[in-house]
Amino acid sequence: MSILISVEELAERIHAGSNNIILACLWEAHSGSGFPAFNSEHISTSRFCDVALALSSVPSSKTGRNPLPTKANLDRWFRRWGLDSKRQVVVYDNFKGLYAARAWWVLKWAGVEDVVYLDGGQKLWEAKGHQTLGGPGNLSTPGDLTADLGHMPTATIEDVKAHNGILLDAREANRFAGRKEFLDLKAGHIPGAVNVPSRDLLQEDGTFKSAEELREIFANVGITSADNVIAYSGSGNHSAQAIIAMNIAGIGTPRHYVGGWSQWCADPKNPVERGE
Repeated sequence: MSILISVEELAERIHAGSNNIILACLWEAHSGSGFPAFNSEHISTSRFCDVALALSSVPSSKTGRNPLPTKANLDRWFRRWGLDSKRQVVVYDNFKGLYAARAWWVLKWAGVEDVVYLDGGQKLWEAKGHQTLGGPGNLSTPGDLTADLGHMPTATIEDVKAHNGILLDAREANRFAGRKEFLDLKAGHIPGAVNVPSRDLLQEDGTFKSAEELREIFANVGITSADNVIAYSGSGNHSAQAIIAMNIAGIGTPRHYVGGWSQWCADPKNPVERGE
């Protein structure tokens, strides 16, 4: 089953009147800009996905900045979106693909089988000359899906501590090396981790690099299979994008430590490593 959908293919489907469910994945809770941005402009037929409220739980030092959502919360949003087993879900954002990647991973984890990621997102959609609309978006129709958690492999902080394989950190190089940190309590990374910044997996237009290029990038840090790999980032967004890239490359799906650096560094007992 495909992971990506191109801007051109989505435009053709919308023009033909297809019944895709399109979710615009924007960040609302912290910035307050998600729904106003959606209301200002979005891809035709989209429905608003508040990433912070729909795809996360309440943050804490024990769970990290963006812990996984509960079944009850996802069920509410599934009803709001009208998710249906007979309709494909397309996720996109107007940022760097990070929120769409989280949506793809969380929905797959919650048992939604047919989810695709718009390659290049709204920025490429507009760059290709496709129009956007304003307003509250499409009204949902009743769907038949409810959340069935656990369909993607995950790792706990205890799993990470006991791990003897490859630990993949998908944050940017400066955060990994501990040269800067603007989101979490400490700078650095989990000892022993290797770094593949998720931005290095994308081309200049925001689309993913080819499968061959991605395989080479991951092979450079010793990853040729998802077996015995745990991926993490700050709180599960960059790492979700890396997991998509690993699937495009044919490497497979690693375990995902969603608590990530935000959970790890909040405990003063956990060791911190800095440097490349």
